[in-house]
Amino acid sequence: MRDATGSCRCGQSSARVHGRYVRTLRDVAVGGLSVVIELSIRRFRCENRVCTAVTFAEQIAGLTTPHSRYTPLLRGVLNQIGLALAGRAGARLAAAVGVTVGKDTLLRLVRALPEPEVGEVEVLGVDDFAFRKGRHYGTVLIDMATHRPVHLYDGREGGDLATWLRRHPEVKVICRDRSSGYAEGARLGAPQAEQVADRYHLWANLGQAVEKTVNAHRSRLAEPPPGPADTSEAQEAEPEVVQPLNELKIVTRLREQHAAVHELWEQGMSKAAIGRKLGLHQATVRKLVNARSADDVVAKSLQRAHVVDPYVGYLHRRWNEGARNAAQLYREIQKLGYPGGELAVQRHLRRYRTERGHAPNPGPKPLSVREVTSWIMTHPEHLRDEDADKLHRLRERDSELDRLTGHVRKFAAMMTGRHGDRLEDWITGAEHDTLAPLASFARNLRRDFAAVRNGMSLPHSSGAVEGNINRLKMLKRQMFGRASLDLLRKRVLLAR
Repeated sequence: MRDATGSCRCGQSSARVHGRYVRTLRDVAVGGLSVVIELSIRRFRCENRVCTAVTFAEQIAGLTTPHSRYTPLLRGVLNQIGLALAGRAGARLAAAVGVTVGKDTLLRLVRALPEPEVGEVEVLGVDDFAFRKGRHYGTVLIDMATHRPVHLYDGREGGDLATWLRRHPEVKVICRDRSSGYAEGARLGAPQAEQVADRYHLWANLGQAVEKTVNAHRSRLAEPPPGPADTSEAQEAEPEVVQPLNELKIVTRLREQHAAVHELWEQGMSKAAIGRKLGLHQATVRKLVNARSADDVVAKSLQRAHVVDPYVGYLHRRWNEGARNAAQLYREIQKLGYPGGELAVQRHLRRYRTERGHAPNPGPKPLSVREVTSWIMTHPEHLRDEDADKLHRLRERDSELDRLTGHVRKFAAMMTGRHGDRLEDWITGAEHDTLAPLASFARNLRRDFAAVRNGMSLPHSSGAVEGNINRLKMLKRQMFGRASLDLLRKRVLLAR
């Protein structure tokens, strides 16, 4: 039963009815059918003389709100659909449950939602994300206790972070990556807080240094071929070489470029001047200058694997036995697991038909840089026995890679065991080693020493931050370029 009076926005109650009108409201669907409610609404006259409203319409609790064409229940459903799926996808889902709504209406409802209260944040996570990678970035702040985003703003400058932190003096710990901007903003805005460098980024940066070091030793990764038991028998197994195979064009070009670059470098020319003179990119010039020999540069090209390589030994043996039919040999190696086509086999056998050489003595396949890097970065107990044996033999052949593996395993033990007190000794040992990429990584750790040591000592981690960044990317891509800051901010802070 309705009340006899209505309440104006000024707080004054009135029983004086000025008139009536019919109000139409949409409610949630029932049985897949749209529901429309028609209400006869009374309009009261406000008796408060200082109130600017002469008349006002009555509101029915739980059913109407001012200026709304939806019931609170339907509005709440549409809000959740808009937060979860945004415009077009949300409109399609609403239509499937019997509610017709436009994509722009859903976005307006999301934008009208109030933002949640931040509350007190003692442990804060900070990271950046890309609106447009390489050009436009933003920053998201995470409450590490609840794993919920508390703020999102445009840009990734330290000054904006410092401004937010000054309004929240309760922050005690700040988890961040190794960005200098965030480090400076945290120092200025919350000098009382401890900064913690993320262990994930530390490990990723170490992996990059390891890969650079292994890449510099690429020419030493191939295992020496096993020597034949009887040289005379080995010679009888191979056909006569009439004309050796020509060197690959890319290998010849790299050797010539390496020689030319080092000649100009010894004359005192800068890398930029060498690049202009030879028409090479500055990165190429830097790679050639840093290479100790041409073999270090061409090793990657020489190690390029071909689909026929694992079956060269079989083809070589069958050729010596008198098999000359490429189609037949193709069918034979296909049964052995050959994944390529017949044309590749024909091209490989062409060198025998034209007497341009013979198949080389098949040795073990050269190790790739990424394979070796992954072995070094993997816990020894988690390596397969075969990979562990290969890494062991590689460490025996190359003392520098042996030392590199030792440094990595010490760092891993220090990080997983929370032994931040050992960081200084590890950095000193890496700096005094001859492994340039590892020494550079160690020097960079010293620039952010306190945060890195805290990251290795304290239990705090930026894992929740990285998870929210992945979720943010999903929300951004879901809106197909309509992810402006205000809309993205609402969805990031409110959608769960």
